[in-house]
Amino acid sequence: MTVADLNIVNYCHRGCKPLLNVMRLPKAQAFALAAKMAEQNKNTTAFYRFADFQNYYPARLKTDKLLRERFIALGGKPTQQHPLSFVLNGSEYLNAWFDNGIFTKFPLSVLDEDSASFTYGDSMSTLAKRGEITMLTKSMLLKEIADFNGTLDEFLATVAEQYRYIEVQVWNDDCLGL
Repeated sequence: MTVADLNIVNYCHRGCKPLLNVMRLPKAQAFALAAKMAEQNKNTTAFYRFADFQNYYPARLKTDKLLRERFIALGGKPTQQHPLSFVLNGSEYLNAWFDNGIFTKFPLSVLDEDSASFTYGDSMSTLAKRGEITMLTKSMLLKEIADFNGTLDEFLATVAEQYRYIEVQVWNDDCLGL
């Protein structure tokens, strides 16, 4: 595999519409949708956060604000307050987390430097556990891959061992044709 073969993948439960973010809704609508989805999907891992939305919502707001500020500091030009979430080259873990639902894939090449940021692991969980998060731009990530002493597959496996996946935050929907 080469860098040209890399994709970004968005996972979505089959009861949801792909390429949406509940945080982009007005607060009352977000809470209503979260309650509905949690009630309808009590045994689905992906919706545990919606069952605790009163705690999830402010934590997600804080995380997204921090991520957006970091992205801007790195030269990014986000058009959204809340990104669409993807993972680099997919994740069996997340596929199972979303009950093998819908996945949407785009080539990494659709993202430009101003449109997306990357973090090792789930941004919200990493921030909560470590109190800090490292963000990369596309060029920074590609440099880390190039500097890695091994193949691209080995790089991805090394990241997966520690973080499970590389999260991709897409801040400009137009790069995806949305």
